[in-house]
Formats: sequence, structure tokens, C-alpha cells
Amino acid sequence: MAFHEVRFPASLSFGALGGPERRTEIVTLASGHEERNTPWAHGRRRYDAGVGLRSLDDLEALTGFFEARGGQLHGFRWKDWADFRSAPAARPLDPRDQPVGVGDGATTRFRLIKRYRSGGHSYDRPIAKPVAGTVRVALADDEQIEGTQWTLDPVAGEVIFATPPATGSVITAGFEFDVPVRFDTDRIQVSVASFQAGEVPSVPVVEVRL
Repeated sequence: MAFHEVRFPASLSFGALGGPERRTEIVTLASGHEERNTPWAHGRRRYDAGVGLRSLDDLEALTGFFEARGGQLHGFRWKDWADFRSAPAARPLDPRDQPVGVGDGATTRFRLIKRYRSGGHSYDRPIAKPVAGTVRVALADDEQIEGTQWTLDPVAGEVIFATPPATGSVITAGFEFDVPVRFDTDRIQVSVASFQAGEVPSVPVVEVRL
């Protein structure tokens, strides 16, 4: 599957309904106890792109974007307005927001992640589509200079150092990011009359693994 490095119009994704989903397999034993397991190491996001439509111009923009992606054929970037930053919503981005890795004196490429914490447990979400121009990187709490000490691969979601970080040095980063998605339908059905009356089409969008 091809992926187009283009973002779905952010003005249309604003207000869209959606969020993460998990897959859990539950077996109820004869005793009434449960055994729970998941085949997924990572969650998957789903959204409805139709909810953000507010005008016929929005509908035209959606149709054009849908046709250019070939329906479900090509993936694209999506801004999840509820979760698109390495820092909490009330705090500015900082190069020490998220752990990226620990230097070993040889590795130069490090994948961005976002860590979610609750009740002593945590989950590291791989960030595949950082937003270029928003990423800040620190090495041992010392902010590094982009273009000189490191560069960003926005397609792979990796930070690339010019010189391998020393063994034991902690690498952190702050950034904004998009979600890699595709349309989850090959058809958009809408009536202009019903749209003007307040009825919007359902246009499902689903996260893709890269």
C-alpha cells in the first residue's frame, strides 16, 4: 500500500469523532473467572471524517481528498486534535518531553515514541509521522541543534544523529505528530439537501501500521 505524505485538512478533522481502540480476547472459565489476552501490541485509532463537515465547501474538500487518495488505496496523515503533542495540552513543547533512547556509542537512528502513564504502568506508542519543524531533541538534557547535530526523518519517525550518542547518554524529544491512516470505505454517500438540513455523511478513517 502506498502512503501519501499529505495531511487531511486539519480544519475538517477538528471536531471529528474518534480515538484509540484495543482488541482483547476474553475467555470465561467454568468457575466464572476470566482469562484475557490481546493479539495487539499497540492500539489502533479510528475516526469519522464526516463529523467535522460544516459547509458545502468542506464537503467539496473532502470529496477531492477522497478521490486523490483513491478511496482506501492510499494512506495519509491525520491530525488527532485530542492527542497530537508530546506534552500536555497546557504546557509548551520541550525537548525533554519524551524518552527516545539511550546511547550505546554506535547507534545514530532513534525512533520517536510517546509514553502514556497511569497507576504505575506505562505504554510506549511508536510515533511514525512527526510534524517537521516541531521536533526538538535533547541529549543528556542539553538541547541539540537540528541540521548540525541531528536531522529528522519525518517519513520513518526517526531522529538521526551526526555522531553516535555516547554510551549511557539519555536522548529525549518534544514534538507534534500525525496519525498514519486510510479511509475505511470506498464510498461516500451524501445528499446536498440532507447535508444542508444538518445530516452529515459517515466517512470512517482507520489507523494503518507502517
